[in-house]
Amino acid sequence: MPSAPDAFLLLSFGGPEGPDDVMPFLRNVTRGRGVPPERLAEVAEHYQHFGGVSPINAQNRALLAAIRDDFAANGIDLPVYWGNRNWHPMLADTLAQMRDDGVRRAVAFVTSAFGSYSSCHQYLEDIAAARAAVGPGAPVVEKLRHYHDHPGYVLPLADGVRTARSRLDADGGAARPGPPPVVRLVFTAHSVPVRMARSSGPDGGRYEAQLRETARLVAAAAAPDLEWDLVWQSRSGPPHVPWLEPDINDHLAALAGDGVTGVVVSPIGFSSDHLEVVWDLDIEAATTAAKVGLKFARAATPGTDPRFVAMVRELVVERYGAGPRRKLGSLPVWDTCPEGCCLSAGGSGSAHGASS
Repeated sequence: MPSAPDAFLLLSFGGPEGPDDVMPFLRNVTRGRGVPPERLAEVAEHYQHFGGVSPINAQNRALLAAIRDDFAANGIDLPVYWGNRNWHPMLADTLAQMRDDGVRRAVAFVTSAFGSYSSCHQYLEDIAAARAAVGPGAPVVEKLRHYHDHPGYVLPLADGVRTARSRLDADGGAARPGPPPVVRLVFTAHSVPVRMARSSGPDGGRYEAQLRETARLVAAAAAPDLEWDLVWQSRSGPPHVPWLEPDINDHLAALAGDGVTGVVVSPIGFSSDHLEVVWDLDIEAATTAAKVGLKFARAATPGTDPRFVAMVRELVVERYGAGPRRKLGSLPVWDTCPEGCCLSAGGSGSAHGASS
């Protein structure tokens, strides 16, 4: 078994915490990716709609506090740290602090459950670059495995679907005269370029395959009587580059044309309510649904659900051979990515970050 760690690292995407942070943050995210200036300006307006503050950092602070409490309650004696890819606290600064604190080996939990370049392999590159920047004495950092089918991820998502569906039912759907309502369950994740999606995994297509497995597990647990679809959101980048489709807004219009009267939208590609969730779904997709006459209810993400927090601890314990590997699906998972896994295939071009 690998050597036990002497620290825990929460590794995430990062986000601006004030109006002056927005453009520097977006330049960090998109550096070298050819994102058009007009797309950056558009995304900047999304952040400014919320006072220039992304919800992700506050959510990570809450998650870190919950992990710290859970570790203490379960006898896990590890100091906890937090570093980001694109905004403060930057990962290199965190690793420097860890080195100064005497940390030599850390285990990292990334706030994305899935395998693709942006949501997995790029974090490995970030770790390598940060260690190089810190130099001699930089701690070794080992990333935990994907957890797309762990009960601690699937079951909170399923509860979110049940709660959202109850809101949809309470909105008068069952009581309206005329034909009975037709409700569809729609799962979303961050779109990525098709070439990147096809390169995610040694067998290709790991990102889509994992998301479909999560969708299947959540639907079976929460709404086995509903038909479901997996669609995509938050597309960005050059228009000539093919990305995964259909987009959530196009799909909602198509569903309305097919006679669907209400949708429960579950953002299974996100572990908490990032900007992509609160803007692209709660505002844009909800507006589209209203325009085409669909009732709309958005399901919650795991956030700081106690089962999700406990999952983090379980993954740490599992990694070092002291606990079982809990998973609900059939796709293989691994601790160390194979050579050539989840390569960029030309870069993502994303202005948000896939499943960050």
